[in-house]
Amino acid sequence: MNVGIDARAAAEVPAGRGRLVRELLRALAAREDDGHRFILYARKAWQGEELDERFRWRLIGARDPWWHVLSARAANRECDVFLSSNSYLTIWLLRIPAVPIVYDLAAFAPSMRPNRRSTLIERATLGLAVRRSSAVLAISQATAEHLAERFPAARNKTVVAPLGVASTLDDGLTPAEGARLPAPGFVLAVGTLEPRKNLPRLVAAYGSLDDAVQARHRLVVVGANGWQTGETLSALRSLGERCVMLGYVSDAALAELYRRCAVFCYPSLGEGFGLPVLEAMATGAAVVTSRNSSMPEVGGDAVEYVDPLRVTSIAAGLRAVLGDESHRAGLAARARARASEFSWERFAAIALETLDTAAGRVTGVEVTVHRAVR
Repeated sequence: MNVGIDARAAAEVPAGRGRLVRELLRALAAREDDGHRFILYARKAWQGEELDERFRWRLIGARDPWWHVLSARAANRECDVFLSSNSYLTIWLLRIPAVPIVYDLAAFAPSMRPNRRSTLIERATLGLAVRRSSAVLAISQATAEHLAERFPAARNKTVVAPLGVASTLDDGLTPAEGARLPAPGFVLAVGTLEPRKNLPRLVAAYGSLDDAVQARHRLVVVGANGWQTGETLSALRSLGERCVMLGYVSDAALAELYRRCAVFCYPSLGEGFGLPVLEAMATGAAVVTSRNSSMPEVGGDAVEYVDPLRVTSIAAGLRAVLGDESHRAGLAARARARASEFSWERFAAIALETLDTAAGRVTGVEVTVHRAVR
């Protein structure tokens, strides 16, 4: 079977969707040859992994929306089924079975102040894509439920495919890069600087800790600038030398930061999955995160939960972990065990099964809703 994949993000997006596509390709390449062939539609090929003869790049240099028109036209000729990993628009133009990946419904949640351009596009394209798709992949049960609430047509054809931990997260840290990272013992926050990461409340919570605690545990923030960053940057800068902003860092540096932190704090207002939480857990970090959306699916009983809307709750979570070494060690041990239940191999297997079913290659089998790890 010829499987088309929108693989643009592999080369174009450093984190998030880019990480998902790269790890999906790695996991598919690691599987035994079962007759599937993969045509990877992109503007430029990803050079990070040597893929075998089952994979072929189909490079189309056009800008949006023409990229979707030309890619759909080619996929209609070349493929049996198409996985749309980075846009819902391509599905409008396909005559073959199609499966979109739905990450979250942030575009429909004004309280999270999503990116305006993305909001307009997703609001305009998701509904028709759901109706036209043969199945839908959601990266968490929370996303699947939010999608079904918004678009009832998705309820019986949504499959939950939880994400995994990057296989290359530890690769390539140079001694010079390691030397530039902060000394162990800090509070770590990771994510694109955008409103839903809730960093102003984290700053307020951190600032309410005792001076001695702040002196021992500086706040280290990793993430590229996103949108509506004014309030976030102002809050972070108000801490002066107590806050270190590193911007975007390599995967290897990120893994080292997870290992060095005293606590990883992720008080997001809502996530489709919350991949940084899983990555931090996999390295044995003690995690403080929100008890909302998908985070309990990821964290299970291995993290400290807080109410992200209450500064006092975030502060209490930080105190509980920073002030109790045995509690911190217990969280770290449970976190490693919990994280081992997630894998990109499982994600790839569910995705491929869903594509096979959508293309009619699995007979007598209805699309099943895989429940996320509980």
